[in-house]
Amino acid sequence: MESAAEYTQRLVKNGARAHKSMGQVFLMSDEVIDRIVSASTLEPDVPLVEIGPGLGVLTRILAPRVHKMWAVELDNHKIGILNKELSGQSIEIVNQDALKLDLFELWGEKKGYLVGNLPYYITSPLIMHFLEQADRLSGMTIMVQKEVADRIAAPPGSKTYGVLSIAVQISAQVTKVMDVLPSAFWPAPKVTSAVIRLDLRPYPGFNVDKKSFFRVVKAAFSQRRKTLGNSLTGGLGLKKEEVIERMQGAGISDGRRAESLSIEEFQVLTKAFQ
Repeated sequence: MESAAEYTQRLVKNGARAHKSMGQVFLMSDEVIDRIVSASTLEPDVPLVEIGPGLGVLTRILAPRVHKMWAVELDNHKIGILNKELSGQSIEIVNQDALKLDLFELWGEKKGYLVGNLPYYITSPLIMHFLEQADRLSGMTIMVQKEVADRIAAPPGSKTYGVLSIAVQISAQVTKVMDVLPSAFWPAPKVTSAVIRLDLRPYPGFNVDKKSFFRVVKAAFSQRRKTLGNSLTGGLGLKKEEVIERMQGAGISDGRRAESLSIEEFQVLTKAFQ
């Protein structure tokens, strides 16, 4: 089998192009591909979907490991290449915006697995779109910008800990697989990437209404440089005295900052403001 670099170079010589407007870059590293494959749950009977297959350099490695696979690609030119290069394999090419993809329409009641090199300009919306379909997924192995990966995996107390960290961590166990240098792609992006694995599961002991929970979380982080009491006063539209009273009742100091609170403490805070 051709190496990732040989495969990509052959297709580029035949006219394949990376469209900057779609954030396209082509993965050229066999090492990174091997790490993505080994980090993923690939079992014959587990449905698999790949987001943004591009030229199919990873797709051709994934497909033989499962009975049925879907590859979701928006670029019509890339679809022509995929159909030619992957003919004969059990792959269905889906020409669709991944943000509109309904996993139930792909495999029904089953739980599948997702792999993808996510377009950096819509990374967070894509992750949230698929976390909202957690009843159709057991997990994801995704490549994102390193900065986003660090935010997703950040623990309380970290400067990068915020709404995205909490939103992902209440739905999934996050594992950092590897950092990926720009030299692993063509054309080389200006940023370092990272591969992360998300194992979907309910957050242990989560027992508050999610809508109310995120209302408090977003209010808390609305003014990161301010104390929690001030952020919640503005974010929730309440009087400062009421905020302080409710926080004291919950046993959480109004002088703390949002990034210092754990998910458990945000649940306590949510109950205090319901």
